[in-house]
Amino acid sequence: RQLRREIEIVANSALSVLITGETGVGKELVAEAIHRQSPRARKPLISLNCAALPETLAESELFGHVKGAFSGAMNERSGKFDLADGGTLFLDEVGELPLAMQAKLLRVLQSGQLQRVGSDSEHHVDVRVIAATNRDLAEEVRSGRFRADLYHRLSVYPLHVPALRERGRDILLLAGYFLEENRARLGLRSLRLSNDSQGALLAYG
Repeated sequence: RQLRREIEIVANSALSVLITGETGVGKELVAEAIHRQSPRARKPLISLNCAALPETLAESELFGHVKGAFSGAMNERSGKFDLADGGTLFLDEVGELPLAMQAKLLRVLQSGQLQRVGSDSEHHVDVRVIAATNRDLAEEVRSGRFRADLYHRLSVYPLHVPALRERGRDILLLAGYFLEENRARLGLRSLRLSNDSQGALLAYG
């Protein structure tokens, strides 16, 4: 409930949001909820998994390129920032971005000015950035693996998504929901979790 309240608060602003939490807690769902409740909801939400980006293609993927910018660039191509213009760009696993790309990302966040790979001219984009990471970015900054200025720019409004084990008896509500789904599917009149099963779920890390 606290997380949903915070999503409502930050959704109406233009602030950058950094969503933190372990793998699998639903950070992308939080990003989607922020976009859906924001004034940008009618514009696109574009997602990019930074961990899946080969370093050689990261700049083109983010900012686009012009024809002939590099070997294999047969056509002009819009980057994720262009595609998200007027809307929201969700950068998942942002902690995986190489330092050189972090500097270029920071420049766009500061000025809104974008330069495609191979182009001499800049153009303006209006993009709200939501980033997510399962890393401790403050620790990454201390160890020199993440730029402090980019960290502060991204984490204007930090949101932590708690793991299921931190959410009290929510696991039993979810388990009950899945049981009810399968009860109907199996044609059973009743399907319940034993006390031992409930205890095992609540104790699981």
